[in-house]
Amino acid sequence: MENIRISTAQFESRSADKGYNLAIMERLSAEAAAAGSNVIAFHECSLTGYTFARNLSKKELLDIAEYIPDGESMKNLTEIASEYNIAILAGLFEKDKNGYIYKAYVCVTSDGVVAKHRKLHPFINPHLTAGNSYTVFDLFGWRCGILICYDNNILENVRATKLLGADIIFMPHVTMCTPSKRPGSGFVDPKLWNNREVDPTSLRQEFDGPKGREWLMRWLPSRAHDNGIYVVFSNPIGMDDDQLKNGCSMIIDPYGDIVAECRKLGDDFETALITPEKLISAGGSRYTNARRPNLYGDIISKSHNPVQKIAWMDD
Repeated sequence: MENIRISTAQFESRSADKGYNLAIMERLSAEAAAAGSNVIAFHECSLTGYTFARNLSKKELLDIAEYIPDGESMKNLTEIASEYNIAILAGLFEKDKNGYIYKAYVCVTSDGVVAKHRKLHPFINPHLTAGNSYTVFDLFGWRCGILICYDNNILENVRATKLLGADIIFMPHVTMCTPSKRPGSGFVDPKLWNNREVDPTSLRQEFDGPKGREWLMRWLPSRAHDNGIYVVFSNPIGMDDDQLKNGCSMIIDPYGDIVAECRKLGDDFETALITPEKLISAGGSRYTNARRPNLYGDIISKSHNPVQKIAWMDD
C-alpha cells in the first residue's frame, strides 16, 4: 500500500435540496483535490439532509430516495469525481425496485459507484429498512469499510469490519448536540449559530463541551486505537432541519490520535496523510492478533432481543 491523502468535510446541508448540497460538495471536492487529496468524505445523508426525514411519509421518502447506482446524484458525483480526479464518499436515501428504502452511503470514483453501505441501525424514520451486511472494498490499494453513525456505537460492527480486512473505516454521522440520559447532553440553541460571527466563544463552548466534542472523545478514538485502523469521521455543521450540529469532522490514526480536524464554524475540510506503517506499529494490530475467539465466540454470538430507542426522538 502506498500513502494516500484523505480529506474529511463538514458543511451545512439543506433539507431535500440536492442541487444546493451537490454544489457545496463539488466546491469542497475541487478545493481538496487542488490541495493534493485523493479522497474526500462527507456526512451521513449529505446529499439529501437528514433530520427532516423523521416527519416524512413513505411516499415522501420514496420521492427523495434514489436508485443506486442509476440515480441522478450518482451520475453527478461520478462527473465531479472525474473532473477533479478525487474519490467522493456521500450519503443519501436509497430505494429499490421492491419499494424498500435504506439509509445509504456510497463511494464514487471516475468509474462510478465502487461501494455502497446500507445503514445497519437506521432509526430516523419507521419506513426505513435495515441493512444486513458489512461493507469492505478496495480504494487506491487500501482496504476500506463503511459504518454509518449508530452502526459505530455497536462495538461488534467495527471489529467485524476490521476482521473483514478494513484498514480505513469511513464513519459518516449526523450526531452530537442532542438530548440523552447522559449528564450534560442536550440541544444547542440555534440562536448561538445565528450569532456565531459576533460571539463565536459561546457557540464553541457548547460545541466542544459535553453536548458535543467531549462526548465524541469518550468513544471515537478508542474505535481506532483498539482495532488499529484509520477512522474518517464526517459530521455536518450548522442547522440540520431544526437541530444544530457541531461538525468536528476528523481523521484519527491507528494510535487513536487525531491527525486532522475541522475547527471552523462553517463549511470546511481537513486532510491527513494515511500511511501503512502505523497499521503494524500501533497496538491495535497486536490486540487483533492476540484474540482467542474460542473463549468468547459463543458468548458474543448469543441471541437477544435488541430494542433500539433513541431518547431525543421521543421529545
